[in-house]
Amino acid sequence: MERELTRSQINRWRRYLANERAEAAVYRELARKRTGSEREILMRLAEAESRHEMYWRQRLGEFEGMPRQPDLGTRVLGFMARHFGSVFVLALMQTAETRTPYVDDDDAPDAIAADERLHAEVVRGLAASGRERMSGGFRAAVFGANDGLVSNLALVLGVLGTGMSSQAVLLTGISGLLAGALSMAAGEYVSVRSQGELIDASTPHPSAHRLLESVDVNANELALVYRARGMNAQEADERAAEAFATYEREGSAQEVMDHGESAEPTGGAVEAAVSSFGAFAVGAFIPVIPFLLGASPTVGAVIALVMVAVALMCTGSITGLLSGRAPLPRALRQLVIGLGAAGVTYALGTLFGAIVA
Repeated sequence: MERELTRSQINRWRRYLANERAEAAVYRELARKRTGSEREILMRLAEAESRHEMYWRQRLGEFEGMPRQPDLGTRVLGFMARHFGSVFVLALMQTAETRTPYVDDDDAPDAIAADERLHAEVVRGLAASGRERMSGGFRAAVFGANDGLVSNLALVLGVLGTGMSSQAVLLTGISGLLAGALSMAAGEYVSVRSQGELIDASTPHPSAHRLLESVDVNANELALVYRARGMNAQEADERAAEAFATYEREGSAQEVMDHGESAEPTGGAVEAAVSSFGAFAVGAFIPVIPFLLGASPTVGAVIALVMVAVALMCTGSITGLLSGRAPLPRALRQLVIGLGAAGVTYALGTLFGAIVA
């Protein structure tokens, strides 16, 4: 005979039921906007969440009651899936699946808790391609915005520490914005372009397959080519033997010496440069807004600090969300680092102002 359910259990299980139902809907909505293998995987995840939903319905029995609202976070996920369907939703789902409450609940079966953890790994894999597609431009944008916020705030506070007027601070801030944005754009362009050139230098030559038609090469020598490209000795010997067999059978060396896919740099150099320039400019513009509006040095510094603090926490949160981690610790980390750098610069500016006074 089963023990009678407590009010706490009923409420908790009803919440689980509502969340499982909502998470299944999120996966179905994401699947609706995708095709092929991704769509099939998301639908399978939705079916798994529906099984969990059925489990809690059976456990509740007559106590199931009227459908209730899921948690706020799950409702936000549903809204984002319906209106955006981006990698942000998958990243948030990864976090939600990883931090499942079933792990610490004795009423929840170990199998369901394990399912949720496994779902997190599936979602991690689905989100990986989206993260890779946006990593180049997004990385440049996030770093650019963060650098603009921190460096120009530090510059503004540094010159404020020397006792300069609001007008001088404004001109200094605008100069820092332009110089920093151009420097960031140039650096990102050179960095990404150089990365692409290095990858090209390591990519097999497109006409290498023609060597079999004109050079006195044997299977052992061809195996050395494959070993140099990363295969172990056995794999290289097997691939070389297969290559020669194909060449003798078909009379063509096309694709015989091809092996694997060369890595591609994430995003173009121009895209990274433009993203970095725009993001740095936006970030660097925030600390000078109060002075552009005519604020006094003290008032302008306080307003700039507050605005930059909010912006730093936003960039930190976005980075945390996309990495599948809790956003708050990343936001606080950005805040501490950014304001710490600005504080040190202000102190140095004050010291320098006192020395030259």
